[in-house]
Amino acid sequence: MIMQNPTARAYALLTMTTFFWGCNSVLARVAVGEVSPMLIVSLRWLGVMILLHRNVFAWRVIYQEWGKLKPHLPVLFLMGALGLSAFNALFYLSAHTTTALNIGIIQGIVPVFLLGGAWLLYRVPVTLLQGLGAIVTILGVCIVASAGNLQKLASLSINQGDYLLFFGCLLYASYALVLRRFAGVSALSLFAVISVAAFIASLPLSLAELYLGNFQWPTRKGWIVMILITLLPSFLAQVFFIQGVKELGAGRAGIFVNLVPVFSSILAVSVLGESFQVYHAVALILVIGGIGLAESRRHKAVAV
Repeated sequence: MIMQNPTARAYALLTMTTFFWGCNSVLARVAVGEVSPMLIVSLRWLGVMILLHRNVFAWRVIYQEWGKLKPHLPVLFLMGALGLSAFNALFYLSAHTTTALNIGIIQGIVPVFLLGGAWLLYRVPVTLLQGLGAIVTILGVCIVASAGNLQKLASLSINQGDYLLFFGCLLYASYALVLRRFAGVSALSLFAVISVAAFIASLPLSLAELYLGNFQWPTRKGWIVMILITLLPSFLAQVFFIQGVKELGAGRAGIFVNLVPVFSSILAVSVLGESFQVYHAVALILVIGGIGLAESRRHKAVAV
């Protein structure tokens, strides 16, 4: 069976991961006016904590692997606080002061961070095909972000939101690179500990939102959005991503991140009623083709 092949399984997990993250973009739009952004961050990680820590199987795995996790609790806390909670907060904040075009393009730099970080930290070589594949996928991101008009890129201006998102992407890439240290730990127990850190770190953000008068408790529609955000991009996507990074390495897995804006656009068409354009199809072909180029040769080196 195809899922018995670790590489094929990683491809499937990472594709589902980026699809769920694409869902998050649509859900974030739907959430506007239904629940305040920092409260989304806190509630999503609280929901993940409840899902994981009420799961008997998860507790069993955590108990079995606690000896491996305990010595690294400070690192795991930083991973959850910075790579998950802070990244989410910066993402939502950036959306208030930058454009969707800028957001789509800046997110495309995550795979570059991962490839560069894998080389810098672990001396994993970047092959010519990997580099070419990354360029092709980023071109696909630029096409979908600019709605097929690449001339828009010439008029881009850098603002505060761009800096926030750039820093957020750097935090998430660092989080993904550190996952390599925990190759001997199951994705479930690892994420269970990291989710606690993400929730704790998010509480000051929600308190600040309350203090500033921007706090909004979820409406009925907001609760539905929160349930979907918790299940898809927060829970399933993160577990799948951790496992995908373990099997392929951060550098190779990072190329799949460029599927997120493509999936976001397709979902916006089907869910929000936006029109499907030729550039959507072109971008999808480029991103998938870029991933294919990057993965066209089996990597004999150890994954990072």
